[in-house]
Amino acid sequence: QVQLVESGGGLVQAGGSLRLSCAASGLSFASSVMRWFRQGPGKEREFVGRIWGGGFTVYADSVKGRFTISRDNGKNTMYLQMNSLKPEETAVYYCASDCKADGMPCQYWSQGTQVTVSS
Repeated sequence: QVQLVESGGGLVQAGGSLRLSCAASGLSFASSVMRWFRQGPGKEREFVGRIWGGGFTVYADSVKGRFTISRDNGKNTMYLQMNSLKPEETAVYYCASDCKADGMPCQYWSQGTQVTVSS
């Protein structure tokens, strides 16, 4: 059974940084394309970025240069380092695997973690 468990959310001031973790089990993590999404209040869920097993990454334009996705295949864990956070990036952040595309749908989702950016 596939499980994705997130950690690391919280409250941060605008301009600050947070790092999220996504621990995976029950899948061939090293060969899995993993993605991050977020859903702000009253907004649709949106793509943040993805990482291939070998570490190649793609980001949404809105986060390029500020967010970094990485992974440790030995620990079956993916990370999202978020710098220079903005209040409008307040959202629940999710990791996901087995997605059809960046626009979803995904077969497996984490429970989500709240990130709140205060102004």
